[in-house]
Amino acid sequence: MKTNLLGDNLKYDLKSSLVVFLVALPLCLGIAVASGAPPMSGLIAGIIGGIVVGSLSGSNVSVSGPAAGLTVIVLDAISTLGTFELFLAAVVAAGIIQLILGFLKAGVLGYYFPNSVIKGMLTAIGLILILKQIPHALGWDKDQMGDMDFNQMDNQNTFSEIWYAIQYFSPGAIPIALIALGLIIFFERPKIKNHRILGLVPGALWAVISGILINQLYGIFMPEWKLEAEHLVMIPEVESIAGLGSLITFPDFGLVTTPDFWVIAVTIAIIASIETLLSLEAGDKMDPYKRISPPSRELVAQGTGNTISGLIGGLPLTAVIVRTTANVGSGAKTKLSAILHGVLLLVLVVGIANILNLIPLSCLAAVLFVVGYKLAKPSIFINEFQKGKNQFVPFVVTVVAILFTDLLTGIGIGIVVGIFFVIKTNYQKSVLVTELNGQYLVKLQKDVSFLNKAPLMRHLSEIPNGSTVILNGTKAKFIDHDINELLNDFIATSSDRDIKVEVEGFNYNIKETL
Repeated sequence: MKTNLLGDNLKYDLKSSLVVFLVALPLCLGIAVASGAPPMSGLIAGIIGGIVVGSLSGSNVSVSGPAAGLTVIVLDAISTLGTFELFLAAVVAAGIIQLILGFLKAGVLGYYFPNSVIKGMLTAIGLILILKQIPHALGWDKDQMGDMDFNQMDNQNTFSEIWYAIQYFSPGAIPIALIALGLIIFFERPKIKNHRILGLVPGALWAVISGILINQLYGIFMPEWKLEAEHLVMIPEVESIAGLGSLITFPDFGLVTTPDFWVIAVTIAIIASIETLLSLEAGDKMDPYKRISPPSRELVAQGTGNTISGLIGGLPLTAVIVRTTANVGSGAKTKLSAILHGVLLLVLVVGIANILNLIPLSCLAAVLFVVGYKLAKPSIFINEFQKGKNQFVPFVVTVVAILFTDLLTGIGIGIVVGIFFVIKTNYQKSVLVTELNGQYLVKLQKDVSFLNKAPLMRHLSEIPNGSTVILNGTKAKFIDHDINELLNDFIATSSDRDIKVEVEGFNYNIKETL
């Protein structure tokens, strides 16, 4: 594949950037409001995530911006520090900490997350997107679009919110959502998507245009169905780029010497780094060209982005999987798509905010429905099930845990379960004992650690007196000291049980007994 930014890839990246922009716009605003921060802070983080992080990142598909996973942390931090300005200073400090982590090559830790947990995270986010958009598609917009936790900011949960939406739906929202969804599905068809003319404009943009037009027609022919302010995108309007200055907030470093300040800064840096590394690896798995992104460089990019975002009034940002999925699904080829989505956020928010504020949230819900489905297709569950319980159980646990808690808690639970199954698998396969005509083969496979001591001891004690035993360690690259000591003890006492021992593939030293 060609990787030049201005060559054949431009048409794909430009098209993808439009879709990512439409996905990012309500999420940036929603996450800011759910975090107890000014709406503009979410847009600033989205702009910095696109232009700055996108330019510095080594990923071709990852998109950065304000993260739903940090919502509760941001809300609590603003409350603890007292003002939004003091919180911004902590974001700057968090960015500097990330820069240090990146220069120390700490990004390599991202390679140690279990694959089943990564896939579970992606699938869970897909299901959450679908469930969270149902109320918006029905015209029940009491909860912010960026609220991804099970227990919501409006004191409801994911399922009770759907129940309220069914009871108190807005009739005008449903046709808008259905028509928008139909347009997106139509333009996603391979023949249309790859058409020389019809494929130039993404279905998501047609969906948004249709939503605006239908709602305006409601005002003429069916005023009672027209969706008003709470059901529409709400962007702070400015008349020029110079006017952005009135919406920018600068940090206050007055608490930089206090413990609370640094606890919050370190927490943001660590959580944002973990979410970034998870999203980065997930993005690489979705990349059709299977390119590998340098994780430590990503931490440097994110650190730079967070430092700048905090300095000009933006929320903390991470690599985010929803926008990354939209980017990959829309056919992005290079990181130019992520950069252009940031440019679109900057230019269009300033230039046509009055038009963007006409977009119904129900048609944006249709866009996110499609993104969610791509992450949580039924075939994904089938494929994971076919891999066996050691992969399927951590996958399902991660999905359920994220669905009923929040992203970070769910991932933590999934990692614990995933590591348990990794240890269990190695525990079972590291020692193999077979018997043929009274001759026992004790085979040490792969690495053998102290975790295998108990079963090995049991196997050796069950070998009958008078047997012949072959201890084979040719495939074991590492044998723990405890295991060596156990085998030495067995060899030293084998004559007492009339057991003949043959040793292959490892050194032993029979200790003298007093």
